[in-house]
Amino acid sequence: MCKDLIEKINERDLILYDDPIFSDINKVLEKTLKLTSKLNLGYKKPEEIREILKEITGREISNSVQVLTPFNTDFGANIKIGEGVFINKGCMIVDLGGVEIEDNVLIGPSVNLLSVNHPTDIKNRRGVILKKVRIKKNAWIGASVTVCPGVTIGENSIIGAGSVVTKDVKDNSVYAGVPARFIKNI
Repeated sequence: MCKDLIEKINERDLILYDDPIFSDINKVLEKTLKLTSKLNLGYKKPEEIREILKEITGREISNSVQVLTPFNTDFGANIKIGEGVFINKGCMIVDLGGVEIEDNVLIGPSVNLLSVNHPTDIKNRRGVILKKVRIKKNAWIGASVTVCPGVTIGENSIIGAGSVVTKDVKDNSVYAGVPARFIKNI
C-alpha cells in the first residue's frame, strides 16, 4: 500500500483536506508516530536506529548513516537517505512532499526540513501544498536551519546556523541569514 500511496502523493502538488487520500496518509502517520516514539525512547545503538528508520522510510538505510536521537518525522515514508549521511539531534523532517538527502550530507542539530505548506485561501487552508526538498551531495546544513518546501540545497554547499532557506542554493556556495542569502563561493 505504501509504495502505491507515495506514487499517488508524488503525482500531486496539492491535496485538499476532504480528499479521501488523507485516510491512507493518516494510517501511515499513525504507524510513523509509534515508530518515532520507539526510536526516541531511551538509548539505541546505531544499528537499532537504522533498523527503525528502515521501518519508517520503507527503504534500506546504509551502515554508513548515523542519526542521533531525538529524530522526528510526520509521514516518514517519503524520505530518501543516501550513503555517509550524518543527522544530529533534534532533526524534524516533514516529508509528505518528499525529502531526498544525498550522499555525505551533514545535518546539524535542530534542523527542520519541510516539504509541505498550506494554501493561503481560508477555505482550503487545511489542505497541503507538496514541494520536494532535495539536499545534494556533500552539503552541510548548520544548526537550527529551516529548509522550506521546494528548496534544493546545492552540492558541496554550506548553510549557516539559524538560517531560513526559502530559495534554491547554488552548488559550491555558502548561504546564511533570514531569509538565507548568498555569502560566497567555496
